[in-house]
Amino acid sequence: MASDNPGAAPVPVEERLFSLVLALLASEAGLTKNDILSTVQGYRQKFAFAGDNASLERQFERDKDDIRELGVPLETIEPLDEPGSNHNLRYRIPKGAYDLPADISFSSDEIALLNLAAMAWREGSLSRESRHALLKLQSLGIESIEPVLGYAPRIRTREAAFDPLTDALSRRVLVRFSYLKPGDLLPRERTVAPLSVVQHEGRWHVQGIDQNVHEPRTFLLSRIIGPVTRTRTTFVSDDTHSAETALAQLDEIWQRNLAVVRVRPNSDAETRLLKKRGSSRDEGAAESHAITLHFTDLHLLADELAGFGPEVFVVAPLELRDAVRRRLELTVATHQPEGVAHAEKTF
Repeated sequence: MASDNPGAAPVPVEERLFSLVLALLASEAGLTKNDILSTVQGYRQKFAFAGDNASLERQFERDKDDIRELGVPLETIEPLDEPGSNHNLRYRIPKGAYDLPADISFSSDEIALLNLAAMAWREGSLSRESRHALLKLQSLGIESIEPVLGYAPRIRTREAAFDPLTDALSRRVLVRFSYLKPGDLLPRERTVAPLSVVQHEGRWHVQGIDQNVHEPRTFLLSRIIGPVTRTRTTFVSDDTHSAETALAQLDEIWQRNLAVVRVRPNSDAETRLLKKRGSSRDEGAAESHAITLHFTDLHLLADELAGFGPEVFVVAPLELRDAVRRRLELTVATHQPEGVAHAEKTF
């Protein structure tokens, strides 16, 4: 089968590179070369199904070098069941590695202006060509976590609590919400005077004065259960708890908390954990493949490590190892057929 439109006008190189970057950002699992050449704007117009695509592949190799020279962190992932095989390599741009630097932040007014600008662009950005490419990717079973082409720039928080908390922060009023702490079976209602809403290590936090104890507390937005209720009770802030102060306190906790894990060589766990900010390999421990990690929240790290299954073993701290073991045991128990004994503990 020939390409979609052999007589189509050539796509400018800038548009092709832009489309390639957005497509690689779109899929967390990455895209194969065939996925890219058959779907992405600038390649798919020349792609020949069951035909010779050698020149198109050479163009893709040049484009990879170009975007890397621009500072884009392009990552290559080998299939676990085909080590050393180049045929089914997957390419992606890890979203966290392509975020804005940590020292760049925006005020609430600046975020509002960015969102307004994004709204003005969004409707016209996803063109007919882009929609066609997106549908083709979806038909291959590739789930998109971002708009693939015709990028719709948005300041997304992914947390339902974000908007009501920032609104309450600007109005200087107390809020109420249900908060589920790790280890608790039921959430507890909190009344908080919000002082700042910040993102640290990719997660949103609200720092405020907990009215039950009249002390500053930091709450993870992802642990807020249900709606955030804005009250009519105002409060006075002395502005000593700025966003910069909240981030500095979280970073101090992150710097202080260390974990050591052993990883399976050449595994997904090794690749991902070594790319985390502040992580380092223990070169002194022969064949241990040990990695030292910083973390802010032990339970969040346990969730992440448990997701790697047998590719990771926690060396320290023991509390983290126990937390990972509990998650793995719960996973086994949840997936056991009724009447079948639990699998033996391996950690």
